[in-house]
Amino acid sequence: MMHPDLHKRLDQKPELKALSGVIGPIDEDGVFEGYASLFGVPDLSGDIIEAGAFSDSLAKRGASGVRLLWQHDPGDPLGVWLSFSEDAWGLKVRGRLSLEAQRARDVHALLKTGAVDGLSIGFRTERARREASGMRRIFRLDLWEVSIVTFPMAPGARVTSTSPATKSDVAHDTLTPLAEAIRRVAAELHS
Repeated sequence: MMHPDLHKRLDQKPELKALSGVIGPIDEDGVFEGYASLFGVPDLSGDIIEAGAFSDSLAKRGASGVRLLWQHDPGDPLGVWLSFSEDAWGLKVRGRLSLEAQRARDVHALLKTGAVDGLSIGFRTERARREASGMRRIFRLDLWEVSIVTFPMAPGARVTSTSPATKSDVAHDTLTPLAEAIRRVAAELHS
């Protein structure tokens, strides 16, 4: 069964805000926000994360227990996660790059120019169900890390804005044309 609000959400986009004068969605202190996972939307591997799937893990680990990595490499930490929350769209994240580290400065530059903006989760599945269509619905998982990546498995999982204290009211599109196409196809397949 498709997430009840998926049809409505396929035609909407979460709001993206960016700093005036900064191309990409990150502030000068390395603080950024985004969606690491979208609820009810199949990713490129056929996984569908359901709302509430992160709640037990986040209650147990908190933001400090989840690592912020580059391209899922445990040898390449980038900074710290400041907060996680589940909303109607998915897993909303807020993090800060450790700009004292060279790799974090490099990633900061890539985010500022828009060269990289993907987010991807690393987790262990705790409760899921495989559907006849081959899709796997994940109801509970143990979140270990969220990475900034070039190509996210969930195309709509993106860095979307700067920290709330510094973002302006300039709105921009948040989802790539590929992500929009995947959302439309997912809605047709699950209707």
